[in-house]
Amino acid sequence: MQKQIAEFLGTLWLVLGGCGSAVLAAAFPEVGIGLLGVALAFGLTVLTMAYAIGHISGCHLNPAVTIGLAAAGRFPKGEVLGYIIAQVLGGLAGAGILWVIASGNGTDLGGFAANGYGALSPGGYGMVSALVCEVVMTAFFLLIIIGSTDDRAPAGFAPIAIGLGLTLIHLISIPVTNTSVNPARSLSQAVFAGGEYLTQVWLFWVAPIAGAVLAAAIYRVFQVRRTPAGFNT
Repeated sequence: MQKQIAEFLGTLWLVLGGCGSAVLAAAFPEVGIGLLGVALAFGLTVLTMAYAIGHISGCHLNPAVTIGLAAAGRFPKGEVLGYIIAQVLGGLAGAGILWVIASGNGTDLGGFAANGYGALSPGGYGMVSALVCEVVMTAFFLLIIIGSTDDRAPAGFAPIAIGLGLTLIHLISIPVTNTSVNPARSLSQAVFAGGEYLTQVWLFWVAPIAGAVLAAAIYRVFQVRRTPAGFNT
């Protein structure tokens, strides 16, 4: 259970840190951190947890990452379900803690940093824009993860690349969908935001998982294979 507990805690931290920065600090009067701060906060949650629990569970914190790594042959398929359950529960726990904190001053919590398209998109982007954005962003996120953790990549730098990659993804896509690339993060906020956010959460499961599987297929092109003669190809 060590791996599942690590994934639970890591996903809790991602939701509390990333979504917490959006709900509590983004628009704080005069000294709010804004879009840049929120993007950096999400990157920092992954960066810090990668060093804290990466050696225990691999620090997926994301059902799409787990499925993508399994599709790429980098993670045992038999452990996928256990990881996803831990991630979803961790996300819900993080959102619950955030709700208790954020509701403490009696202000309207609005969309609670939930993801959405159409009227629920920060920039008013439609479903097709949201779908394409989430597929592409998740695909590149997985390429960064798979590539930086490859045996041929420089050792020890993967958490930095992954954390900064997630920061960049948020800088690009917050205006479109509030940035998901993580079904557990999307579900956790939608549960507390309720209403139409729950009816749209399907997209933020389908698109990230599709992007992750696409990245796994793409990266297989770069994998080292052994020929009968023993040469790398």
